[in-house]
Amino acid sequence: MNRTWKENWEQSKRHYLDWWNGKGLVISMWEHLAKDGPPHEDVTPPAPAKDWNQFWFDPQWRAQNLHYQLSRSSLKADIPPVANTHLGPGSLSAILGANLEGAEETIWIKHNPNIGDAIRLDEQNPWWKLHLDLLAACKQLSQDRYFVGCPDLVEGLDTLIGLKGAETILIDMALRPEVLEQQLKQINDIYFEVFDRIYDLIQVDGEMAFCYFSLWGPGKVSKLQCDVSVMISEADFRRFALPFLRQQCERIDYTLYHLDGVDAIRHLDAVLEIEELNAVQWTPGAGQPQGGDPCWYDLYRRIRDAGKSVMPCWVELDELYPLLDNVGPEGLNILMHFRSESDIDKAWAMTDKYR
Repeated sequence: MNRTWKENWEQSKRHYLDWWNGKGLVISMWEHLAKDGPPHEDVTPPAPAKDWNQFWFDPQWRAQNLHYQLSRSSLKADIPPVANTHLGPGSLSAILGANLEGAEETIWIKHNPNIGDAIRLDEQNPWWKLHLDLLAACKQLSQDRYFVGCPDLVEGLDTLIGLKGAETILIDMALRPEVLEQQLKQINDIYFEVFDRIYDLIQVDGEMAFCYFSLWGPGKVSKLQCDVSVMISEADFRRFALPFLRQQCERIDYTLYHLDGVDAIRHLDAVLEIEELNAVQWTPGAGQPQGGDPCWYDLYRRIRDAGKSVMPCWVELDELYPLLDNVGPEGLNILMHFRSESDIDKAWAMTDKYR
């Protein structure tokens, strides 16, 4: 990344690597905001998108738009230079037969009721081709100025739900558990094939970035999850989710588990049993205080005491000092709620004494 637009990238890389190993402090944000002053480089914007289909699903247009937006984005503090190529939350489902529908703020995944028990990767699937075309177009433009992020593929039970619908999967869990386990094995095998091929496309000297939660690492990196865990028992989580999450942590160099919602906390002990897991991200959920609130300090200490790093999210500036003082700076990757580059500068200065 000799041509990167991020001036302090070598410093931030050390922060990320320390954090993955439970020692460092990272100050970042999810996505980017506009930088002050001139752009990193004079980049021509694309013509306005004709509709949401072009905005999301035209690989050449979207690559040019990402290139243009990043040229005008702040990369201060530890904000990584990453093009967000996501194609919906859980696009592995689309690769396997679900459908994608673009909307104003996101991409919706529509399950396919006609999917049978055998799940296979079809090289002719148009959404799989779109993944490859979009990543290739972004990589051609990036030229090591920034990383092309891995889309939010998702895995396991959440992928099956995106593919076949939640009701079908929950019924299978009760009435056809052996069939469900076989499908989860198929999903995991396909996940590794898809992930490895994407890694080969986007890696830079062995390093890669992951779109969700703006992750970077000097190897293979992924965010893992099981959002349906809020709907299942601890025994079912250990049977239908944990073994496959463990396999991913064993095969991927740096992994972050996305713990989503207060009802998912009951599965945290099982997640923390995965020795190879590096870190846990906490999303409190709708109606709950966000990640900088003191009510979550004990949760962060619990994760740190288990030897895992932590990612609190949507932390406000006035919450930063209390969080660091009460939880400690070691092993924290804090995704801040920045509103301007001035906010970034203030947070960066505030953390000097903790480094």
